[in-house]
Amino acid sequence: MTLVAGVDSSTQSCKVVIRDAETGALVREGRAAHPDGTEVHPDAWWSALTEASEQAGGLDDVAAISVGGQQHGMVTLDGNGEIVRPALLWNDTRSAGAAEDLIEELNGPQAWTDAVGLVPVASFTVTKLRWLAGNEPENAARTAAVCLPHDWLTWKLAGAGSMDALRTDRSDASGTGYWSAATGEYRMDLLERALGMRPIVPTVLGPAESAGTTSNGAKLGPGAGDNAAAAFGAGAQPGDVLVSIGTSGTVFSVADTPANDPSGIVAGFADVTGRFLPLVCTLNAARVLTTAAAMLGVTVEKLSDLALDAPAGAGGLVLVPYLEGERTPNKPHASGAVHGLTLRTGTPAHLARAAVEGMLCALADGLDALRAQGATVNRVILVGGGARSEAVRRIAPEVFGLPVVVPPPGEYVADGAARQAAWVALGEAPAWTLKDTREYDGTPAPVIRDQYAAARDLTVDRH
Repeated sequence: MTLVAGVDSSTQSCKVVIRDAETGALVREGRAAHPDGTEVHPDAWWSALTEASEQAGGLDDVAAISVGGQQHGMVTLDGNGEIVRPALLWNDTRSAGAAEDLIEELNGPQAWTDAVGLVPVASFTVTKLRWLAGNEPENAARTAAVCLPHDWLTWKLAGAGSMDALRTDRSDASGTGYWSAATGEYRMDLLERALGMRPIVPTVLGPAESAGTTSNGAKLGPGAGDNAAAAFGAGAQPGDVLVSIGTSGTVFSVADTPANDPSGIVAGFADVTGRFLPLVCTLNAARVLTTAAAMLGVTVEKLSDLALDAPAGAGGLVLVPYLEGERTPNKPHASGAVHGLTLRTGTPAHLARAAVEGMLCALADGLDALRAQGATVNRVILVGGGARSEAVRRIAPEVFGLPVVVPPPGEYVADGAARQAAWVALGEAPAWTLKDTREYDGTPAPVIRDQYAAARDLTVDRH
């Protein structure tokens, strides 16, 4: 049996799965937590990967390893390959002003989408580098190389040699703001515009190219951004839209042509197979549910039960879920809001239902944006921690107006990375299949989205 390892280095934790390369059967797995916050020293990721690998029985017997990682995180290295400062993560919004400046300097959003397929927002690496140059010029001057979380971990697995050995893949590179999925090339002029210099950047590998080997001789896959890895792990096909409800919410589909959306809603990312992955991301997803549960003093499971006790539309109660600001729409300083509170709707069940509907409506707006970019949408594949909620599963078809397929709970980012590792080990992409999926149908309830559309802009910026 040929074994491969897939790693998911996410915002909250590191997961490692060991699978049979040919069948995809799970052999063993491990997990370790990451620190909280929007600024984390990369050494914490390495410690978590080490711990999770040990829990999974070690990596000595695997033929290949690939790392899927949270996108956009800014990892800066000095001339000796040492970390310059803690990494700014995708959900750090301090670079919102830098994003606005970069858009203006390049003569507007269309110029950015033409150049790299996306419009800068606070999440993207290019804006964080501009923030670094403007706010920590000493650290910017020390920066000799810039990479992303999965790039850095792959480099560490390969022995952390010369920074010229840094490697990445199309999917993660396409989320930086200085690499174009359409052309397959870096825009070093945009990187220089942001940072004031041209540092070393990782070489971008093709779908099954090796990024090197570990000290034990295991091949290293090119890795992937977390969303692209999840799509690969879930076996997404054209016509499928994945909705992932994790720390962030993402809506994305596999496409044969790159996106070009000057509104900035749809990012023109690449996938792990050589195709493209038009994607919409929200900052607020599963934590909307945990926050609502905490407000009500109940578990997330009880929140689900309560939500299913309330009618569609929650009697007019609407929760706008911009709890940490928002990326889509671009409202980095917004706060959440509740509208329609009356004596009749002021019940735990109504608030629970409004929380689930608000989170799903924000994701449904992303689905509309994909359609506007020409995406074919036949069904929704629902993954992520939030997909474990029965209320989310049952309400989703009412909000999306589509059949919703829910695979069994799993680590789809790690699974996608493992499948890529199998591709590197075997020389061809394995045809792993998902079992025990469940399909949910429901009558569309337009009232839910109509109410949400009327309330979503009625928010107040945080001070």
